[in-house]
Amino acid sequence: MVKRILAVLGALCLYAQGGAAQSQLPAADLILHHGKIAVVDDAFSIHQAIVVKDGKVLASGGNDLVKAYRATQTIDLGGRTVIPGFNDTHIHLSGQARRHLNLAGSKSLVEIKRKIAEKAKELGPGEWVTGSAWSEDELVERRRPLRKDLDEAAPQNPVIITRAGGHSAVASSLALELAGVTRDTPNPEGGVIERDEKGELNGVIRERQGIVSRLVPRASREELRASFVQNIRNLLRLGITSFTLAGTSPDGYAEWESMYREFGSELPRATVQIRWATPADRGGGDQVSWGGPEKMKAFGRKTGDGTDRLKLGAVKISVDGGFTGPAAYTLQPYKGQGSYRGFLNYTEEQLYQIVKAGHDLGWQMGFHTIGDGAIKMTVDVFERVLRESPRANHRHYLTHFTVPPPEATLKQMAANQILIAQQPNFTYTLEGRYAENLDGYRLEHNNPVRTPMKHGIFVAFSADVLPIGPLVGLYAAVTRKGLSGKVWGADEAVTMPEAIRAYTRNAAYVNFDERVKGTLEVGKLADMIVLNEDLLTITPSRILGVKVDLTIVGGRIVFDRSKTTTN
Repeated sequence: MVKRILAVLGALCLYAQGGAAQSQLPAADLILHHGKIAVVDDAFSIHQAIVVKDGKVLASGGNDLVKAYRATQTIDLGGRTVIPGFNDTHIHLSGQARRHLNLAGSKSLVEIKRKIAEKAKELGPGEWVTGSAWSEDELVERRRPLRKDLDEAAPQNPVIITRAGGHSAVASSLALELAGVTRDTPNPEGGVIERDEKGELNGVIRERQGIVSRLVPRASREELRASFVQNIRNLLRLGITSFTLAGTSPDGYAEWESMYREFGSELPRATVQIRWATPADRGGGDQVSWGGPEKMKAFGRKTGDGTDRLKLGAVKISVDGGFTGPAAYTLQPYKGQGSYRGFLNYTEEQLYQIVKAGHDLGWQMGFHTIGDGAIKMTVDVFERVLRESPRANHRHYLTHFTVPPPEATLKQMAANQILIAQQPNFTYTLEGRYAENLDGYRLEHNNPVRTPMKHGIFVAFSADVLPIGPLVGLYAAVTRKGLSGKVWGADEAVTMPEAIRAYTRNAAYVNFDERVKGTLEVGKLADMIVLNEDLLTITPSRILGVKVDLTIVGGRIVFDRSKTTTN
């Protein structure tokens, strides 16, 4: 009996000593262990566990870290893979008005017409119906919706729906009539009003759809707010922990500040580009409105101002059009379209004045350039300004970079440290547009990645809206496959580690954030995602099916797939 009592007392003593020892361990908020942690540092190190404290990475290494810290929460990964959260350098986001239809994923014209008819019935006769994100490449009919289709769907409502990518739209007869657009209306500067073989309007307007959409009643801030916040929150399920909004006005930035004051801890980190002029500003075809240095000074801020949750990025303008128009400005004519080469939104001198003003005021420049003609002109202007006003570490960059420019331009970019925010997913989703409008080398090497990298040009990844999900970009970057399965320019492909780095670490660099995020190195923000499959080992055909199980921002779980209704 005495022995038994002594044994119990001994056990209690050891337990007490163990508890005391445990209490003396350094504290942590979160530990993930028994996984494959891709740090994405210089060596692309792979660890088994990672420790988080106060929103930052405290340690990473082997599974023994579990016993080295006293954590509030511990998660056994069960072999799953962890990578830094995706950092998308170019996304378009907004709220949706009640009259607006999200047509992404529509599979047929019948489906689009049904949705328009239902919305017209809901709103009542005479009310504008708008929509966006349709793509003829995803429709069984393999053609665009035209004026006659919209007329059939909603004969008593003006309708305008914008193609995915935003560079063209189709309007109904009533919408065109209200806007005063007839078969005799000349093309607006920088845009095209399409006509059929008989000279009649088919409803499609490239680049300057503002000549019609200007009539759509503006939604109130209150009407847009809930869907706006939700659209930002939805990025978390895609594994996006940081993103760059592709342009808002100085006034629009105030709305972002308001949203992030109220909901910032629930959302991904945001960098917001300031748009001082866009093709849409032309509306009825007026000259581009440019804020100028005085308005930029009056704004009182510049690139980098803000917090680690919300800050200002580059000045954004669109130098040319896009391929969903098509209106990207190319050096050689489009395939089978005579002398047509797309459009520039600025003369070289106008572009110089914008770059000079912004650069001298300390802003970063992040310009939309899709065609090789626009790329060449913009690089020439950047080089001129940098020669006149040298500035170390400017990090000016080109977004899109779809048509590969001449060799001399690539060398200029490397020499002047001009970066690229590339969208490899375009090769996948815009395959049909490229095949229809391009040929030869410029078709095969659309959206190049390996070629600029070989020239010493820094490349980061993003998605724009075609679609936003980073996994499409990773898939296209490593396979160079389009929707059809055809491989385009196989020599432009990159490895999966390179692709992950471009979507995480490199993207942070574009926004001057490489010291605080983009990798899972000690001391950096604990922004990471847990994947259900290992991107580093699976066959490329499985990439599009990979799921994000957890999204963690600042050490806090903000998305858990196991707790959603749609896994």
